[in-house]
Amino acid sequence: MTSTSEATPHSRTSKDGATDDGTADTRSGRLLALVLAAQFMALLDTFIVNVAAPTIRTELGASGAGLQLVVAGYTISYAVLLITGARLGGLLGHGRAHLAGLAVFTAASLACGLAAETGQLITFRLIQGVGAAVMIPQVLSLIQQHFTGAARMRALGVYGAVLATGAAAGQVVGGVLVSADLFGAGWRPVFLVNVPIGLVLLVLGVRVLPREPRTGRARAEARARGLDLPGLVLLAAAVTLFTVPLVLGQELDWPSWSWICLLASVVFFAGFAAHETRLAGRGGAPLIALRVLRIPGIALAALRILLVMAVNAGFLFVMTLHFQGGLGYSALHAGLMFAPTATVFGVVGLTWRRWPAGLQRALVPGGFALVTAASVTVGLVMREGGDGGAGLYAAMVLMGAGLSMGFSPALTGALADVRPEDAADASGMLVTVTQLGQLIGVATFGTLYLNRLDATGAHASAHALWVCAVALSVTAIVGVSAGLVRRRQRVDSLQG
Repeated sequence: MTSTSEATPHSRTSKDGATDDGTADTRSGRLLALVLAAQFMALLDTFIVNVAAPTIRTELGASGAGLQLVVAGYTISYAVLLITGARLGGLLGHGRAHLAGLAVFTAASLACGLAAETGQLITFRLIQGVGAAVMIPQVLSLIQQHFTGAARMRALGVYGAVLATGAAAGQVVGGVLVSADLFGAGWRPVFLVNVPIGLVLLVLGVRVLPREPRTGRARAEARARGLDLPGLVLLAAAVTLFTVPLVLGQELDWPSWSWICLLASVVFFAGFAAHETRLAGRGGAPLIALRVLRIPGIALAALRILLVMAVNAGFLFVMTLHFQGGLGYSALHAGLMFAPTATVFGVVGLTWRRWPAGLQRALVPGGFALVTAASVTVGLVMREGGDGGAGLYAAMVLMGAGLSMGFSPALTGALADVRPEDAADASGMLVTVTQLGQLIGVATFGTLYLNRLDATGAHASAHALWVCAVALSVTAIVGVSAGLVRRRQRVDSLQG
């Protein structure tokens, strides 16, 4: 596979990445389909385990904290190593790195499906996250390098729809697989399903993806930048010290070490920021490049993406626990409850660019406003321990629309004008923010729900859900404010 600008000796590339003979469009289309299929598989795996969690808890005897680590362990290693994975793409070639990560992910999925106890499952989930961290950053980098102009905008739009739809779709697919109880395997097919898919993508990827290492100046620059291992260690320590006490603290009644770890995480985050600043000042290449943060709009886009994904992950995790633990729904029933959210998310993500220009300017704050309304509605209609009726379905639709309006335009706008040489750093940073948002969402809202769950039954679960709904709405209000800030900046720049 070659880039669109090198498709054939006699074809000319237009601004949108197409060529006179269509060769580049065909090749780029195959590349996009393949990497987005891998992206979708990895996203499913982030959330598919949510619906399987109660079954895993029963069959493996997992504790509440162990269950959260099964869910969050994948995201911890995924989030910490994403930028390093993007750097490896620069060193090895993005196609080669994507295939290597896919191979690790597929092997780890098999190991997860065969795990005999909770500790093994957590370990293999961490390894899954490592594979995803090498595989997924190459997706945006390949899009940035192989698409330009309008073609890049379209590719990013499809990417955004896949990225966000995968979260809710994971709940649905997980419910189907667990309820089907294929060959009496219970929860195991939610991991084993990745194995045949991964093998097919590996075979196709060898033919479609560019596998040659980058050469010449680009490779020399990638080698000079290195991997910033001290920064990686500091970031990994900070994220781990922040996440583990959030996951384990509630079940262990918040021992002193949990608070010490949380305080230490602040110190390590500060140390990470100081190290990155010093490294950049010496002319080095920090994990988070300062020039990427100076790209217009990318810092605010990162904040909005963090908030959207935190709400998304927290909402899905808490609602799954309430549906199955509080209301006694089957895995299939619980998974299908998220179908409206997944469907609307995908439709909005694929169509928002065709909406009127005036409406597009209000998408981000409007999306967060819908999320606020949806969160409050979910809490109110289910507060008495009932099934929520039609009000719940309306809220699920609003949630899907709001999350998509807040996420897709932010991601597409931030990456549309990124230079190819900054693609790896920008994509690595934003995908890292996406995963950190999901990690924070599961850890904080999941812990809040479990901490408020003082008894069994629908009413106790509904009370805990109401508390989480309020917290979700407050988080979304912060997103409204962030969107309005960005909109005000644009207005001021136009007036100036």
